[in-house]
Amino acid sequence: MPALYISLGSNIERERHIRAGLDALYGEFGALQVSRVFESEAVGFNGRPFYNLVVAAHTDLPLATVCQRLRAMEFAHGREPDAKKFAPRTLDLDLLLYGDLVCDTPITLPRGEILTNAFVLWPLAELAPALRHPLDGRTMDELWHAYDKASQRLCPIPFHWEAPALQHS
Repeated sequence: MPALYISLGSNIERERHIRAGLDALYGEFGALQVSRVFESEAVGFNGRPFYNLVVAAHTDLPLATVCQRLRAMEFAHGREPDAKKFAPRTLDLDLLLYGDLVCDTPITLPRGEILTNAFVLWPLAELAPALRHPLDGRTMDELWHAYDKASQRLCPIPFHWEAPALQHS
């Protein structure tokens, strides 16, 4: 069963949408490993700061189905289907890794932001420090230690989430 690593971000009603995203991911994939939540400046546009984190989960679902489900979660939480790439977000769910798969379709994996954005790399390195980047070969911890930390301001924030209780019928 491949491990999924998913980046979550929001800069609109951040706490509410991050919690909703975590609840939706838990509902879809079950047990999650969750990094700390970080506040970061908007990248690529002038906007309010984001909350970002990375979660790990496992699934038997094919890659295309995972992509469809993540997109449906974004739409269910207020993302517009024609939203611009660099714009405010209620909920942004980006699949970073699907096991050690390297591909360009239906999405590009591993996701390039792993190597370029602190708000992706730091929580990923925290969650899976020994995980090796499928193309680069270095561990996430090695990548984070080599990252130019002055290039993007990022700070952990207090945030607590608990998986919702299972409902019994």
